[in-house]
Amino acid sequence: MYDLIIIGAGPAGLSAAVYGRRAGLDLIVIEQTPMGGGQVVDTYEVDNYLGMPGINGFDLAQKFRSHADGLGAVFQSGMVTAVRDEGDFKVVETADGTAYEARTLILAGGAEHAKLGVPGETAYRGQGVSYCATCDGAFFKKRDVAVVGGGDVAVEDAVYLSRFCRKVYLIHRRDSLRAAKSLQEKLFSCENVEVIWNSTLQKIQGTDLVEGICFRTKGAGTERELAVDGVFIAVGMRPRTEVCREVADCDESGYLIAGEDCATSAPGIFAAGDIRTKALRQIVTAVSDGACAVASVERYLRL
Repeated sequence: MYDLIIIGAGPAGLSAAVYGRRAGLDLIVIEQTPMGGGQVVDTYEVDNYLGMPGINGFDLAQKFRSHADGLGAVFQSGMVTAVRDEGDFKVVETADGTAYEARTLILAGGAEHAKLGVPGETAYRGQGVSYCATCDGAFFKKRDVAVVGGGDVAVEDAVYLSRFCRKVYLIHRRDSLRAAKSLQEKLFSCENVEVIWNSTLQKIQGTDLVEGICFRTKGAGTERELAVDGVFIAVGMRPRTEVCREVADCDESGYLIAGEDCATSAPGIFAAGDIRTKALRQIVTAVSDGACAVASVERYLRL
């Protein structure tokens, strides 16, 4: 019987592990992938984490993990298949049939890339369709690519790809971007980036690999085709809450309802990072959540 189980080893989960171990809690971190790190691992450059401007996302994730390892945090790889609230204790089951028990639980599973659901998206995934520019961008050196989206991630992807792609098309369904102004300034300074406004992707096409896309511009009567070798989709995230929606309340988008204390509707169960309802989802707020969640865990355990 652990004091605490943490599901997820992204910035929120690793922060919780650090604060939990410093508080002397007997805890275990369950993470789907052995490396952990969450979304930050796929980030080419992190320029807004306090004190570490320009650090590579992978390197930052390794620093987080090393900190938790140094404090004796125990990590276990596994796919969580079920979460049960048994009142005074919680149960976490994994795909290999193992069941872990603890008095408290921090859900820090993060979020995953949202899909467009257009024809060709699934068929060409890994064959020209990608959700991670920093992971796959190098395969498209001196080629033409399209990025779909208008938020921070989409603009960051377009700027990153412009460094080595011949041409980058940014397809956005509105007439203005949602990305931070500083990112927009970088984007508009890239000579090989073209923004296609008020347009939605309709289809991804090709033979063995992606060869082009079809998109529709608002007010236009017909679809237009564009020859590209790659399509990078950055249209938002969806929380990984499928296994815990029966034990704690979620909002209409599936995010666990929890305030700054990270407490969910279920006593002893807390939510940290991108998985919970919050105004800003960034590395710094995920790390903050990890600390806040452990503080709440300590208060709960003292009851």
